[in-house]
Amino acid sequence: MSVITPSPAIRGRVLGISTAHAGVLVGLEAHAVRIEVSSTRGPSFFQMVGLAEATVRESRVRVVSALARLGHLLDEYAITVNLAPADLRKTGAALDLAIAVAALTAIHQLPDLAVSEYLLLGELSLEGRLQTIRGVLPLLLGAKKAGWTKAIVPAGNQAESGLVDGIEVFVAEKLDDVVSHLRGKSRLAVATRTEFQPGRSSGSLDLASVRGQATARRALEVAAAGHHNLLFVGPPGGGKTLLARLLPTVLPPLSFEEAIEVTAIHSVAGLVDPKSGVVSQRPFRAPHHSVSEPGLVGGGDIPRPGEVSLAHHGVLFLDELAEFRRPALEALRQPLEDGMVHIARARARAFFPARPLVIAAVNPCPCGYSGHPVRRCRCTDVQRARYLGRLSGPLLDRIDLHCAVPPVDVVALSTARAGESSLAVSERVAFARARQLRRFLAQEVSVRSNGNLNLQEAEQVTQLGNKGRHLIQEATKRLGLSARAYLRILRVARSIADLEDTEHVSEAQLGEAIQGRLLDRESGF
Repeated sequence: MSVITPSPAIRGRVLGISTAHAGVLVGLEAHAVRIEVSSTRGPSFFQMVGLAEATVRESRVRVVSALARLGHLLDEYAITVNLAPADLRKTGAALDLAIAVAALTAIHQLPDLAVSEYLLLGELSLEGRLQTIRGVLPLLLGAKKAGWTKAIVPAGNQAESGLVDGIEVFVAEKLDDVVSHLRGKSRLAVATRTEFQPGRSSGSLDLASVRGQATARRALEVAAAGHHNLLFVGPPGGGKTLLARLLPTVLPPLSFEEAIEVTAIHSVAGLVDPKSGVVSQRPFRAPHHSVSEPGLVGGGDIPRPGEVSLAHHGVLFLDELAEFRRPALEALRQPLEDGMVHIARARARAFFPARPLVIAAVNPCPCGYSGHPVRRCRCTDVQRARYLGRLSGPLLDRIDLHCAVPPVDVVALSTARAGESSLAVSERVAFARARQLRRFLAQEVSVRSNGNLNLQEAEQVTQLGNKGRHLIQEATKRLGLSARAYLRILRVARSIADLEDTEHVSEAQLGEAIQGRLLDRESGF
């Protein structure tokens, strides 16, 4: 077998091949990227291969300028950059640092062994400063899972990086600092541990400001206790929007595990505060009814999380539900059932968790005054039917509780006493959730709340007697409820029992849960 060797002239032009390591995100999933750089003496060019999108291809300009600021001109070199694996789509500017370091190594300005020890993440400015990037938390979590023990990230991502243990994360302000660290001349600072302090919803809103509306307040408490989706139906002025915005004030604080999940999603979207580095309060998202389907559930050419994922472990408020685009609402059905958004594109598939507590508000008709005790409705029966027909049965089936919110009489409003505060209600909600958690641990059930139980688990924890089974069978028959509605009645009944600290679900508690489905028949839904 003959071996072809390059001529002396060609051998004299070859400088070297180097490798650096970085990562990109597809959804929340981190993928390793190996940056290979080949450099030779000859006609100057800088080419890049490996399915790089526009932002990655533009890194050539940023890298060349940043290296020039360090005194390394690439005008005399022919640079080829290969981003492996070649069939993985590379997006974003987080590869800049790795490309710059690999280029320096290829022209023998950095030692190969030192570079190979680090995962390099960062965007470069033209003067060589490291800019804050999106998605640092999921990238580092993925690196830790893959076995990496060292990483270098921009200083602006220090707080977010401090959430990850088990991997030594160095932070840098400039490319020059990274080069000095890799040469062994100085040492970069290590990201300090970020302390997590859960916080409650801030602001002046308190449930004590709601006077009257005892049924709606009770529905809000049950929804919070068991993580049940809730629909308010009623004319304008009943307080539907106010009640919805008060829901976060009665929810328990985020746990550390929940905060990590929420922060990872917000990091991909670029919504994490660089100073705190973590989302410490349950998110509250209230998209306008003109939101598009990708904006609501996620999507785009480069998959990004939508509002339903940004509200993960928090509250998604859909005001004027019937005004939303029908395709957008129907796209919510699968996330509400599975707790996950699956985005499939020609060149990418992405997954985002989506388990918010959904609270929606809708008027009973286009003018809003159908059933109002004083104001006259101007809508015809056809208009009312067409308006309510925008909400499909399968979508409403996925909302556990339906609650009528009548208008509040002004006289009663001025004389009524203030209701319970958010703090008092939140204590009962926390007690009910703790009761659920103890039961799930004892029964080795993996769910976190009653709202996530499947049919077998729901029947196991409700333990209905003969009277209870007869009651729900009659209700199902008379109201024409689906199997999904039957499951939701069991879930809600179990949450009511947990709020009242009873081991078994009584007929009264089951009847209250059934009452939460009466709008299936009475409102024409």
